[in-house]
Amino acid sequence: MMKIKYLLLFLIIGNVLFKAQINNVEKNILERLTYKELEHEFYKALPGDTNSTKSIASSYLKKAKFEKNTTQIAEGYVLLHYDEDLPNALKYLDSLQHITKNSKGNAYPARIYLLKGNLYFKTDNLQAALNNYILGLKYAKEKGNKRQIAMAHTSIAYLNNYIGKHAETAKVLRHYAYHADYLTVDERNSLKLNLADAYIEINKMDSAYILIQEGLQGGKKNNDVYRYYQNLGLLGYYHLHSKNYQKAIDGLSECEKYFFTRNNGSKRDHNYTLLYLGKSYAGLQKKEKAADFFRKIDSMVLKINYIYPELRDVYTYLIDYYKENNDKEKQLYYVDRFLKVDQVLDTQFRYISRELPRRYDTPELQQEKEDITNELTKRKSLFYIVLSLLLISHLLFINVYFKYKKSEKNYKKIAQDLIQSVNENRVGKNKEPEIEQEIHSEIHPVENTENSEDKTSRTVSEDIAQTILKELEIFENKDQFLNKGITLGSLAKKIKTNSKYLSEIINTYKGKNFATYLNDLRIDYAISRLATDRKFRSYKIPFIAEELGYNNEQAFTLAFKKRTGTPLSIYLKEIENMSSD
Repeated sequence: MMKIKYLLLFLIIGNVLFKAQINNVEKNILERLTYKELEHEFYKALPGDTNSTKSIASSYLKKAKFEKNTTQIAEGYVLLHYDEDLPNALKYLDSLQHITKNSKGNAYPARIYLLKGNLYFKTDNLQAALNNYILGLKYAKEKGNKRQIAMAHTSIAYLNNYIGKHAETAKVLRHYAYHADYLTVDERNSLKLNLADAYIEINKMDSAYILIQEGLQGGKKNNDVYRYYQNLGLLGYYHLHSKNYQKAIDGLSECEKYFFTRNNGSKRDHNYTLLYLGKSYAGLQKKEKAADFFRKIDSMVLKINYIYPELRDVYTYLIDYYKENNDKEKQLYYVDRFLKVDQVLDTQFRYISRELPRRYDTPELQQEKEDITNELTKRKSLFYIVLSLLLISHLLFINVYFKYKKSEKNYKKIAQDLIQSVNENRVGKNKEPEIEQEIHSEIHPVENTENSEDKTSRTVSEDIAQTILKELEIFENKDQFLNKGITLGSLAKKIKTNSKYLSEIINTYKGKNFATYLNDLRIDYAISRLATDRKFRSYKIPFIAEELGYNNEQAFTLAFKKRTGTPLSIYLKEIENMSSD
């Protein structure tokens, strides 16, 4: 037995000495490398390989301090901050700020704020991230650093994408992906990857597919395995969005093997791979498989606290899943999880513009949580609880029904008055109907009041004011407001004035700002033309919206309701009803 103990002790000591020897060899190799070689090794390391990156960064900083090279010491702090938790990473950046405070170059202090913005973005503090990106942009502009300006703009674009502003994101990423030769190839490839994601969100599927294929081929050609699997994961999302669920699963399963092997990939890669796999199985109605992936996501969220908006879909699916399986404990658990995640999202991302899930917004879930808790603790009173809920739901339904009917009646009355005013205007053009007078007075307020003249004359002469008003009259009479993409600047340029003068004239003489003025012209035109032109109103709403200069159907319908007080659908329905009478 003693011999065995000595043998084990010998093996343990030998193993420790062997590892120490290997570490010393690696250390000696790193010490011989140049700064450029160390940077190359650092950025070549796969995401998650923190041991290698920390060792390289430490060697870099040690070398720089030994040589008293201030520029490289600063770079060493940058390298060291990447794989640290937030408090330690911020300490390294504070050291960076201290050592670069007298820097004459154009990289600082903008670089510090941009790096801090990235740190806060990674830790889901979007408000702090945005504040730092804005400061970074400010200093980058002051120093004329085009590269940093691009980094700030694209970082803010990623925030926009995160909160659902995908079209704005695509516009910025497209510009820098194709018109910024001062960015590296890898940086432009990253922009194209995120651009493809934004394209999918706005249904530009062909454009997204081209970029994804370019990324896959580039990853293979350059032996860039990580880039290849990032694009393969995005291809899975492309197939999911196109409802080709099995194709999505085939590609995403490969990504799962890669990203979860030896901790390859970032936490975003891990979470979104499982998310898309779960959604794909849900699309195939394989509910158990979908729930399994969503449960894995919940486990990861508990470990690393990585919160993102799509988690709401995960928890609502699990709540429904366990509701169908009559598993009240699990249902209650995931309701609790949803409410905690929802609270974080509301706190951290209160400016997020995405809609809450229709069936699981916070008040409804809070009520459902209370109902389920009562059901679990007082099963004997189940019958009475169900009966009470049914009664309440019927009363609520009746209340909502009558409110809806009352609103619908009001909407119909408004629509009928509008149609009547249009018809009367056609019959007797010398007399404006009451509603048209109201609309007209909003667009053309009395122009000879003393106050408006005094106000305008402070900055715009009467001759210029009258010239602009005549141009606006031509603009209105020729229906030029229907042109798409009109802005205050473009209209000012067209009528040969400046934006400030035009804005002031519209505010003073039209009684509204430019956006409202343009919107009212379009809606008033729509009111009349829809009522009088059968062919025009037979078109689909998106086409009508485009004809009126709107970017999409939703913008048109919202503008119509705001201007008239009645929904577009009811107005169209009443036109048909009155036409058939």
